[in-house]
Parts: sequence; C-alpha cells; structure tokens
Amino acid sequence: MAVMNVNPTRMEMKRLQARLKTATRGHKLLKDKTDEMIRRFVTLAEQNKQLREETERDLAEALVNFTLARSVTDGRVVDEAIMMPSRTVKLTCAERKVMGIDVPAIKIEDNADELYPYSLTGASSQLDESIRGLNSVLYKLIKLAETEKACNMLADEIEKNNRRVNALENIMIPQLTETIKYIKMKLDESERSATVRLMKVKDIINK
Repeated sequence: MAVMNVNPTRMEMKRLQARLKTATRGHKLLKDKTDEMIRRFVTLAEQNKQLREETERDLAEALVNFTLARSVTDGRVVDEAIMMPSRTVKLTCAERKVMGIDVPAIKIEDNADELYPYSLTGASSQLDESIRGLNSVLYKLIKLAETEKACNMLADEIEKNNRRVNALENIMIPQLTETIKYIKMKLDESERSATVRLMKVKDIINK
C-alpha cells in the first residue's frame, strides 16, 4: 500500500491517527448498517416473491374465468356488461423510511359502491368470478409494485454502502496505517540520530 505524501512530524502523525480512528469507526458502522439492510432486503424479497406468485396465480385464474365467460355467453353481451366501469381507484403515493431510505408507500382509495358494473341476472357466474378475481389482483399488483420498488432501492443502497466499506477497508485504512508506521519510523530515526549527535558532542566536550 502506497504511503501518503505527508511531512513526518508528530503533529501530522496525531492528525492521521485521529483520521484512522474515525475511518475505523465509520467502517464498523457502515458494515453493521449494510448487514441490517441485507437482512431487511431478504425479508422484502421473500414478501415480493410470495406476492408475485399469488398475483400471477390469481391473474391467470381470472383470465381463465373470463375466457370461460366469453365461451358460454355471447361476446357482445360480455362486452356490454363490462363496457362502463362501476368503480374508480385513487392512488396516493407517500414515503416511508426503511433504514434511512425513502421508499414508496402507496395508499389505495376505492370509491366503489358496487363490485360488478352490470346486473347479476344478465351475466354468467364465470364473469362474476373473473371480475372478483381481477379486483383482488388490482390491489396485489399495486402492493407488488410498492414492494418491488423498495427492493430495488434497498439493493442500490446496499451496493453503494458496500463500495464505501470496501474503499475504507482496502484503501483508506491500510493507507493511513502504513503512513503512520512510516512517520513513526522516520521519527525514531530522527531520535536515534539526535541521540548519536548528543553523545558525540558530549564525548568531544569531555575530551
């Protein structure tokens, strides 16, 4: 590890020792934070995986029911039944903190009075099941988007922290340590030289 270009003085050594102490403490704090972020990320990733599987399963089931509805009912009747939606959903995107990171928190406001945009007497049960399933999938899709975005943001922050930890561990701390050793060595040499000179002066005076 290359030694920093500094003057080998006691004042400089004290300054570098203080920097080394700060860097070592910062390295520990960053590493602990990264470990906790990884733990949170794993938890979120597991939730995301489970939610994605449920969403894909429910969506496939809803689409199957919709296909069955079109096969047992006149397509024009189905189209007319779902032409005018009976509900709207309002999304409000806020933020919440996860390990100091602002991740999205989506609030859903559903102002619907009725789930079905048609008369139940004029549609098949398969269409009812499809509409109910799609309604459930909507909420899961929104929650999935929220969780997936949080995972991505957390992963980015973990990568940044890892780079900082590696820079401290492999560059700054070793460089400071080597520079402090170099200054100590230079100071010891200076002290030995001064001692030798004093001894020679003393011998000359004695003679």
